[in-house]
Parts: sequence; structure tokens; C-alpha cells
Amino acid sequence: MSWLERLTGGFKKTADRVGENIAGLATKQALDSSTLDDIEEALIASDLGPEASRRIREAIASRRYEQLDERGLRTILAEEIEAILAPVAKPLDVWGFPRPHVILVIGVNGSGKTTTIGKLAHLLQEQDYGVMLAAGDTFRAAAIEQLKIWGDRIGAPVITGKEGGDAAGIVYDGVKQATATGIDALIVDTAGRLQNKAHLMDELSKVRRVLGRLNPEAPHDVLLVLDATTGQNALNQIEVFKESAGVTGLIMTKLDGTARGGVLVAAAEKFGMPIHAIGVGEGVDDLRPFDPKAVARAIAGLPA
Repeated sequence: MSWLERLTGGFKKTADRVGENIAGLATKQALDSSTLDDIEEALIASDLGPEASRRIREAIASRRYEQLDERGLRTILAEEIEAILAPVAKPLDVWGFPRPHVILVIGVNGSGKTTTIGKLAHLLQEQDYGVMLAAGDTFRAAAIEQLKIWGDRIGAPVITGKEGGDAAGIVYDGVKQATATGIDALIVDTAGRLQNKAHLMDELSKVRRVLGRLNPEAPHDVLLVLDATTGQNALNQIEVFKESAGVTGLIMTKLDGTARGGVLVAAAEKFGMPIHAIGVGEGVDDLRPFDPKAVARAIAGLPA
């Protein structure tokens, strides 16, 4: 199955939800103000968020349609969703020297953070980059073991320490080893405890200080992993981590397991932060660069 087929299948629950919410709205004789209000409410109910839903409503109103069938409405939705998503679709760029390019990956426990690191490493390996992983989430033994498993699976070295150890020390070791062996990218797992922002900030500040001594440009990226099944709560996580951790880009996972994939649009419209990749499955190849046109058509329920 191709990536586009997996993408369309992954967004099926979201597309079905959008379809249910707009059902009947496009069959009225004219797109009057009341109908446009109904369309906006339907999009909000589909997790696209108030800002994006209002923008799409205004775009439809500006076209001055007298009539609009369901296919036409879906086509407009796809076009307007793509217009929101296109500016934030940015592949992860790991060019630049000195090596390694350091990527901190953050997110709440349960968001799929450690799994995403393994898949992201594989994605970079496919582009012929050498990748090393660092198990900086020392609060959970399971996270350390899971990262080791992913390292074995994709053939990437993993720097680890003991449970409860110093994350900054592990990052230091990782950068030193990556530098010595000529590794292109170092991906660092971090503890994801949203309920204790002060601790998170302290730990990340310490990691940043260590990195700064070794490479003033590092970390080059701070990626926030979001679980699409949490819906609008994902927006709250962006708000918190943006302030506390200096997030530079987003990765959204578990889009195949939810009808709330519209939150991707809400995040793009509200924050305008780069979306580097999305995940629609459990396989090692199921994290791919973010394609705004394909995603927009999938959300609108149109073939890729």
C-alpha cells in the first residue's frame, strides 16, 4: 500500500466525521447567511477550531455561490484547508555544520514520543543521514528500553544511562560520541511531564547549557510530538510547551486512530508553527513528511 493510500485510510475517521457534520448543508437552494453559519459550526464540530472554521466560512461566502452540491463543498474545503496548511509544511532540514545536528524531542507521556523518535530516525536514515539516539527521558525505565529496541530495529546507536540519572550528562555523552564518529543527527528523547512545568524548564535549561558549551547552535530543533486523539487538548499542549521549551516545530501522531484529525488544521491556523511530519500507523515507515495538499484532500474526504 502506498503512503497516499495509507494517508487517505488514516484520515477516514476524520473525513467521515466532517462528512456527517456537513451532510445536507450543501443541498439548500442558496448559501445564505444561515447556511454559512451552519457550515462554520459543522467545521468547529469537526475539530478544525474556530479560527480556521471562520476563515473557511468567509472564503466560501466570498465566492458568492447560489448553489453548491456536496462534492463542490468538499472541494472548497480541501482548497481552503490546503491554504491554511501549506505555509506550515516544512520538511525537517538537518543540513549545516558543525555536526551533529541536535534534535530535542518533547511531548507528554503517552503521545507516542519515543516511537516517533525511532520512526524519525528511520526517515533520516532513508535520506542517507547517520543518526544516533540519546535516552534523555531518564524518569521512565520503559522509555529507555523502548528507545534501545528502536535503535536495534533500525540499526542506530543509542546513548543511555541509568534510570533517574542526569539527562544533561547523557546528552553531553551523545554529542561527544556523535562528533567523534561523524554522526549527522543526534535525536534526544526528553521527559514529558506537563504537570510540572518548572521541572521541565529546569531540565531543558540544563540540557541547553550543556549543548551550548559543545555547539552554540544546538539544539537546532525542538520538536513537540502531539497525539491527535487528544483533539483540542493538543492545542493546550502547544501553548504550554511553546512557552516552557522553545518549540520550533510539530509532529502529529496517531491520526489513523481518531476522528479528530481536524485539530491539525486548528494548530496550523492558531500557531503557524512548522509541521514537519505526521504519523498514520504503527509501522517504521508510517511517519512521513507533511504533505498539505494530500492531507487537505483526505480531511475533506476526496481522493488524493
